[in-house]
Amino acid sequence: MFLIRMAVAGAAAAAFTNAYAGTDPEPAISAEARAAIVNNAGEEIGSLHLVQGPRGVLMTLSARDLPPGKHGMHFHAVGSCTPLESFADAGGHIMPKGLPHGFLHPEGPHAGNLPNLIVAEDGTVEVELYTNLLMLDRGDGAILDEDGSTLMIHTNEDDHVTQPIGGSGGRIACGVIKPSANK
Repeated sequence: MFLIRMAVAGAAAAAFTNAYAGTDPEPAISAEARAAIVNNAGEEIGSLHLVQGPRGVLMTLSARDLPPGKHGMHFHAVGSCTPLESFADAGGHIMPKGLPHGFLHPEGPHAGNLPNLIVAEDGTVEVELYTNLLMLDRGDGAILDEDGSTLMIHTNEDDHVTQPIGGSGGRIACGVIKPSANK
């Protein structure tokens, strides 16, 4: 009887160990995208990498030669960084449901909203962010839609309420988001 109990206990321990050892799932990545970030002179000042997860987008941004302080940052609806002096062809923010701008707006936020970018005194920034307000490759407001999308960095801080862009001001850096070959 004792041997049977030991065998059952041993089998249960082995089953438990096998069930939980090395069970970290493979990342659920359905799409990746990248953008070179340029300033108003057309100089490349940074890079953006986006990864589509199961319920949102993980983004990594690295840039230099930006003014120190807080800057509004948003996803814009068209994949164009022209003309360089204004990046106006990028259009407005991605907002498929017509919600107002701003994380603090009582009826917002819309899909293109992102937190402020905080640039160090030396003009550099390295940040990893996550948004579940839109997706890269599917759904309303997909970043990789027919006319593409951009990441836009603005002159001023976003107050997260004021319409239509949170008081973020002019456009000082832009990146056209393109599908990445690495998946």
